[in-house]
Amino acid sequence: MDKYKGYRNKAKEKLIEQHARVWGDVEIDSTRGKFKGIILPRSETADDKHIVVKLRNGYNVGLAVDTIKKIVETDYQEAHYKIPEKEFPYDPAKSDVKLLGTGGTIASRLDYRTGAVIPAFSPGELYGSVPELADICNLTTEKLYGIFSENMGPEQWKGTAEAIGKEIKNGINGIVIGHGTDTMHHTSAILSFMIQDSPVPIVMVGSQRSSDRPSSDAAINLIHATKTAAESDIAEVMVCMFGPTSDEYGLLHRGTRVRKMHSSYRSTFRTIGGIPLAMVDKDKITPLTSDYKKRRKDKKVKINTEFEEKVSIVYYYPNMQPDIIESLIDNKYKGIVIAGTGLGHINKPLYGPIKKACNKGIAVYMTVQTLWGYVQMYVYDTGRDLMDIGIVPAANMLPEVAYVKLGWALGQTTNLEKVKEIMLTNIAGEITEREPYNGYLIYQGGIPEMETFLKKHRR
Repeated sequence: MDKYKGYRNKAKEKLIEQHARVWGDVEIDSTRGKFKGIILPRSETADDKHIVVKLRNGYNVGLAVDTIKKIVETDYQEAHYKIPEKEFPYDPAKSDVKLLGTGGTIASRLDYRTGAVIPAFSPGELYGSVPELADICNLTTEKLYGIFSENMGPEQWKGTAEAIGKEIKNGINGIVIGHGTDTMHHTSAILSFMIQDSPVPIVMVGSQRSSDRPSSDAAINLIHATKTAAESDIAEVMVCMFGPTSDEYGLLHRGTRVRKMHSSYRSTFRTIGGIPLAMVDKDKITPLTSDYKKRRKDKKVKINTEFEEKVSIVYYYPNMQPDIIESLIDNKYKGIVIAGTGLGHINKPLYGPIKKACNKGIAVYMTVQTLWGYVQMYVYDTGRDLMDIGIVPAANMLPEVAYVKLGWALGQTTNLEKVKEIMLTNIAGEITEREPYNGYLIYQGGIPEMETFLKKHRR
């Protein structure tokens, strides 16, 4: 066994000098303080200036070699990071749930040699990692893809939709999709259009923090998502992730009204322009609205995966130059979604190329970068001028939702009037008549009333 896995040069010399080994339980005295924990292997590409220790609280810390005065190895046990695997029990009284994987790490182990996260995916591995799943359903799994979520695109969207359609027709009671969080809201939106009138819940789930961290949300998110797929009567595409920053409950967000809103918070997903469909915890599912499609007993579902890839989304900014739009025209794009300012505005230098695009038969739609609220281009002359040019206001569709919907609509037809009819028809909750009174609530710290609220409810 290599006692110094991944360590080299200065770091390896320090371990040899101090008679310390990888996987050794150690006490370290340094100029930065005293540390107790287990020495972990290094990634093969890591530097040679640090020694990594997993502390008693579960977090990893990298200690600069030059700061280490003494290392005392108090215990040693060779670690084997293999996920325990147990046969997943079958109970005829429980619902059958299918977990489709696309690459997100729901339950995982960390390969410290390479720094890679290795997902637990077989039913046996998931049962070994999250035994509570056996209390909820009969789980089977299938790995569709093994990619980071930023690499999800039309090919994977189509494959996922077709796999879901197959499972529904085979009689599955619910579906969970493991997915990376970064583009989960794009995938949930497009699946809401490619899969219509599902008789069962389709629940997307991921984790913000990997399973080797004490603050990981992986297991509880998977429990909540699986419970939703097995027991909920909401037969729509949903995203299931943390509700508050604590682990009290998860929230179920409609696939066309959800967005990732924070880079690292576990409660990163928020419903925009509405309220979540439901709350879920280990004991129950509590609907927050009755406005959703209900579970059915039949196996009928509509799968339509046609998609036009030559569609772009353009985020307007002051002084945007006309060549941005010209390049899309020159590259033969079929559709453009603009995230405009305020009620749906862009600067005058863009009017010419936008008109040119519309005259060439390119479908151009306006959304708002405020996210909350509606496009209202009739309020000011600038908005009315843009509509005269040919831009179509997209109500209160989120920019990313309008982008995938336009690609899907152009996949159905090249007739721009029919595309417009599809775009302005509410298919999966992407357009609402009004925002609820409590749809726009942000925990804005600093103001007195919010600080009072937080103090009252913070535990």
